[in-house]
Amino acid sequence: MLFKTKFITPEAHRGLLFKDEQFVALLDTGVHEFWDLKNQYKVQQVAATSATNNPVSEQVLNLADAYPEHFAEQIQRWETGEHEVGLVYQDKVLKDIKAPAQRGAYWRGQRAIEVRKINIAEEMRVPKALASQLVTAKDATLRSAAQAAIVTSTVSEGFVGFLEVDGVQQEVLKTGVHVWWQFNHAIKVLQLDTRLQNMEVNGQEILTKDRVGLRINLSALWQITDAQLVKSTLLDPKDYLYRELQLALRAVVSTQTLDELLADKNLLNQTIQSLVAEKITAYGLELKTVGARDIILPGEMKAILAQVVEAEKKSEANLIRRREETQETRSLHNTAKVMEGNPVLLRLKELEILEKITGRVQHLNVYGGLDSVMNDLVKLTDRSNSY
Repeated sequence: MLFKTKFITPEAHRGLLFKDEQFVALLDTGVHEFWDLKNQYKVQQVAATSATNNPVSEQVLNLADAYPEHFAEQIQRWETGEHEVGLVYQDKVLKDIKAPAQRGAYWRGQRAIEVRKINIAEEMRVPKALASQLVTAKDATLRSAAQAAIVTSTVSEGFVGFLEVDGVQQEVLKTGVHVWWQFNHAIKVLQLDTRLQNMEVNGQEILTKDRVGLRINLSALWQITDAQLVKSTLLDPKDYLYRELQLALRAVVSTQTLDELLADKNLLNQTIQSLVAEKITAYGLELKTVGARDIILPGEMKAILAQVVEAEKKSEANLIRRREETQETRSLHNTAKVMEGNPVLLRLKELEILEKITGRVQHLNVYGGLDSVMNDLVKLTDRSNSY
């Protein structure tokens, strides 16, 4: 009895025909019939759309290697060398990126697929136009491929960038966006800020020369003047400067008494700046200014200083008061000497005093007329002569 087997290959598919588990043929779209006496034939359906998101599977690719005559007209192969990057275009639009030393294939069809190869053996920098396209890619597949294929670094204004490839410095980078292929190499970009920067140094417990414990917080302005020297000599310029300021602060405070520190903070600032600036210049750094922001005293020392200040203010107030009293006495003495030989002036002074007294009196009873008021109410001259 004869048996005929029918296989149907749908649109946008291909059929892999096997007989006794051995590949026989690649079936196009359509209906295929075979005499199958012993149920020896099997067909495996594979999607064969011509698109970059549907590459040929590894199984099909291996069959194409073994039976090239069956697949030559059906698939489009590609392969990148050890130092090549493949750019996959579909209908002249960039869709994907292939890494070096890779291979693959796409099904042929209505979509035109092209793989353009770039040699990155000597030039790792991505061309400017292509770099812009990859950095701003909106297609999810291309964006994901770009993230795995390139290294991007943006050097802002006021910064200096250093490109290191496999641990060796290759280039000093200027302001702008820089993009490299990251295949086959370890790429690293170090950026240093050359703008004026502020640093706050929180003081630890420090003893003065007279054994008073206090804390001083510093504020410093600094700048990198030689970025290449800083990169070559310092692992962390901020950490180095912070430690130098702390050490200088301890050294200066330990040689001064509390009174000396409180009397002239500018001397403290100048001494610290002089000590630190000389050291850091050799490493490409410049210390612009240093200022003691806070001087924090222990609680009991604050109380003692408050009492001292209060006593000093009282002493100053007493001194001012005594000066005023002395000045007032001298003024009275001078006035008395002037009036001593001038009865008219003395009389005018009496009338002035009388005016002040009467200005405070609401009711005044006068007996004996105006002459009695003028002559008898105030008789300083007569009384003085009676003593």
